[in-house]
Amino acid sequence: MYIQAFTFNPFSENTYILYDDTKECVIIDPGCSNEHERQELTDFIKEEELKPVKLLNTHCHIDHVFGNTFVAKKYNLGLEMHKEDLQTLHSLPQVSHLYGLDAEESIEPTTFLNEGDIVKFGSSSLEILFVPGHSPGSICFVSKDDKFIIGGDVLFHGSIGRTDLPGGDHELLLSGIREKLFLLEDDFAVFSGHGPETSIGFEKKNNPFLAV
Repeated sequence: MYIQAFTFNPFSENTYILYDDTKECVIIDPGCSNEHERQELTDFIKEEELKPVKLLNTHCHIDHVFGNTFVAKKYNLGLEMHKEDLQTLHSLPQVSHLYGLDAEESIEPTTFLNEGDIVKFGSSSLEILFVPGHSPGSICFVSKDDKFIIGGDVLFHGSIGRTDLPGGDHELLLSGIREKLFLLEDDFAVFSGHGPETSIGFEKKNNPFLAV
């Protein structure tokens, strides 16, 4: 599987496109917030001759969903997310106003993803882990075959997702990381919603929030 990352919007959010040799792809957390960023996303898809088949959200904070409606309309896709983040998704207009930003209201989800579900595209598959705490419905997408995680804002290089936003729960986030993500092998790569790539092994040893 191939991973293409983009850094978009004023929050420097990481948007991901995953694809394989079939050319089917999934778009995770489209944070594209202006015409230039939307063009960057669509140009890559066009140049690589990809076929988007799924639109996925790890969670629904504003910086991860700016492009939901654009991507859904452009590629005729439904939105797939965890139902516990519906309230977060619906707060987008108010949050946008608070930040003084112009965010297009997101489409409604067509599919709810739950712990243990398998998202399939092309010849690839991703397993869902439910790891709330940063937001009520935060999920991670895990590739067991290629040993990586698209983790949203659950776990960062040397840090964790903030838990002071509505629906946040610090202890719940820490326990979810320890009891779910840290059960994966050390060589699993972690692609986060912000900042650089890391690994499970590195975070077990070095993350100050999770030191044993």
